[in-house]
Amino acid sequence: MLLATIIDFPLRFYIGPLTIGSHLFFEIMAFFVGFRYFTHLRKQQKDHISTDNRIWILIGAAGGALIGSRVVGSLEYPWLFITGGGEMGFLYYYKHKTIVGALLFGYWGVELTKKIIGVTRSSGDLFAFPIILGMMIGRVGCFTTGVYEQTYGIESTLPWAMDLGDGLLRHPTALYEIIFLLLLWLGIRALEKRYTLVNGARFKIFLMSYFAYRLLIEFIRPGIVVLGGMTSIQWACIVGVLSYFPTLIKLKTSIILNKN
Repeated sequence: MLLATIIDFPLRFYIGPLTIGSHLFFEIMAFFVGFRYFTHLRKQQKDHISTDNRIWILIGAAGGALIGSRVVGSLEYPWLFITGGGEMGFLYYYKHKTIVGALLFGYWGVELTKKIIGVTRSSGDLFAFPIILGMMIGRVGCFTTGVYEQTYGIESTLPWAMDLGDGLLRHPTALYEIIFLLLLWLGIRALEKRYTLVNGARFKIFLMSYFAYRLLIEFIRPGIVVLGGMTSIQWACIVGVLSYFPTLIKLKTSIILNKN
């Protein structure tokens, strides 16, 4: 694949005497661009949640995401999670993170915050597209880091398999995810053009679709099996899908109001 011959994994940016890893660079860009897009959408669309309550919801989401990303991420190696991180100590819990845990706990953080401040209206729709955009940018950083970031795939003989820095041809799962997220974005937009969705449906469709995708894609990524032939991330995805199981069963009545 052409990209593999162009990129020297891991990609680094040199700014004078400074060296910045691509993962850190694109992670920062993901937060910056995603938040800017969120504020843009909030100005365009009428937000039925007050600014003060929206700030508290953002705090709840950020707090839940910070905790969840580390909890689920560090559970990828159960024995290290139980034994205190091994030689790395507390640093182990900080360094291991996953977007699956961030989304799952971030959602729970939002729901808890809304109960505390008395907000009953769904608050996720404005977040859906900015999160998708941010994740796509972040996965560019994962891809350009190659095998030095634990988002690469197992070995493959497919025509598009790539050498991500270790001399082996692998599934470029970071690119798969970028493509999936783009198609999901376009799919939700197409659905909204045809149907009037109930409040909160956009975010629910995004979360259910992403958890289902990660449940499947993890089978072609290296990981530690913890139970039932699946990794801790896959089990977290199952919890995420089951959280919206009633919505999934009653898709037409609980998500779609009528054709436009």
